[in-house]
Amino acid sequence: MIFNLLLAAGRRTLPALLVWGFAMGLNSVALAESIRVLTEEFPPYNFTQQNKISGFSTEVVQAVLKEIKVEGDFQSMPWARAYETAQSRPNTLIYSIARTASREKLFKWVGVIAPTDYFLFSLSGRDINMAKLDEARKYQIGTVNEDVGEQFLVANGFVKGRDLQSSVKYELNYEKLKLGRIDLWIMPELTAYDLVRRAGDDPGKVLAKAFQVPGLGSEGYYMAFGLKTPDAIVDQFRAGLNRIKSNGTFDALKTKWF
Repeated sequence: MIFNLLLAAGRRTLPALLVWGFAMGLNSVALAESIRVLTEEFPPYNFTQQNKISGFSTEVVQAVLKEIKVEGDFQSMPWARAYETAQSRPNTLIYSIARTASREKLFKWVGVIAPTDYFLFSLSGRDINMAKLDEARKYQIGTVNEDVGEQFLVANGFVKGRDLQSSVKYELNYEKLKLGRIDLWIMPELTAYDLVRRAGDDPGKVLAKAFQVPGLGSEGYYMAFGLKTPDAIVDQFRAGLNRIKSNGTFDALKTKWF
């Protein structure tokens, strides 16, 4: 009789214990587990320098990790691989990523970490000026595989292999532009100028803004997680980002880099 009463009590409390145990485990993951952090070579936001990943966006992410006391395992890789990995693996953060309609439901968005504006650049002296995007269809445009610029153009009817020449590295497209293999280069202004300087050229003399791409990246770059990452972790990072923006850390990094 006593055994049956204890068994019945155990049955009643077991669901509660399971819920409590799951919540404690999730909280432990959110507070203690190392996060895999993925990005690409995309200066001045994120780039490898002396075997370490640096850049403005990188330092913002590092500041958030420090604020919330979470370790981050940073890796730089081709964008298409980082993009797919962040979606398929839990507890994997990706930055600097533009938030677009086609990406909206693929990620859990933490918040904006860097400013940006996208342009279609041509070489100075080519005299390419456009009033609307459709006018770019008669030109060859350099893109990067699965980059937001490429995704944007494909969504607007441009075709890879016909209108778009896709590469795996941004600097390859600048080389193509100089060699005349492409006519236009879709890039955010800061990154285009940085890559041109790294190539030993003066962006003010070499590049011309043929067209400012409306609505692309105008909010800025984000940090985000794939859908398999628990909301508790996403909320933790969001709170950390908000704190470094309110305590002056974010503004200090902007002043340092820009």
